Amino acid sequence: MTNPSRVDCHAHIIAPHAFPYTNGPGYKPRPDETGDRERFLDTLDAHTVSHALLVQPSCYRYDNACLLDAMARSKGRFKGIAVVAPEASVKEWVRLKEQGVVGVRLNLMRTDAEALTRPDSRRFLARVKDLGWFLQIYATGPRWCGIQDILLHSGVRVVIDHFGEPDPAHGIDQSGFQAVLALGRETDAIVKLSAPFRTSAQSFPHADVDPFVAAIVDVFGVDRCVWGSDWPFINTTQQVEYGNLLTLLTHWLPNPADRELVLWHNPARCFGFTGDG
Repeated sequence: MTNPSRVDCHAHIIAPHAFPYTNGPGYKPRPDETGDRERFLDTLDAHTVSHALLVQPSCYRYDNACLLDAMARSKGRFKGIAVVAPEASVKEWVRLKEQGVVGVRLNLMRTDAEALTRPDSRRFLARVKDLGWFLQIYATGPRWCGIQDILLHSGVRVVIDHFGEPDPAHGIDQSGFQAVLALGRETDAIVKLSAPFRTSAQSFPHADVDPFVAAIVDVFGVDRCVWGSDWPFINTTQQVEYGNLLTLLTHWLPNPADRELVLWHNPARCFGFTGDG
């Protein structure tokens, strides 16, 4: 019998009416690109998705208040990936964990390109490891080459956003994507089959992404893949529909048992979701 629980492992709550954007780097969504907790819950219910892993967006940087509020009000449906300042105290990190945060995100493209190469990065990585958290990384293309060895030797379990966001024009042999695959071979990293519209140069069904997904599944195995929508689809020229992203997962993984692993069993095992949310 198919498990009715499903997890969207990459979504953002963006509610500037209640939680204004912070100053500094990071994309500031337009009014039509926002999505609050209520609207997201409606989207999940409409597509029979039971749980979600919320990810702190760059517009809020180190202010996780919007994320934590959505988690607290979700009645167990949401967990979170926060963004934490390198100078934050141990007490602050522990408090986030107590509120249901299961990892920390580094956005190497928009807010902190040097996060893994600064002198204090070893202390940061050690703290992630000590908390038993995941280190979720958003990077694209060749930037993966510069951080592969750091991640390999850190001992931290890595979550790769958007299957590494390769450039389809350069094929699966491009150096950045090969670095992502190397992490899959040499570590226990997890990869998100998420946001194909960010990588693809084509409209739905984003056929130019298929070879990259096939390579990811081959190297990481289905048991280290999770699925995410990237709702509410900010900063993209593509027309994105939530249901189409679930349809793509069916295309990539035609075996229902594989999809159940990706949509439920893997997130439950890795992030601690339970079916009683």
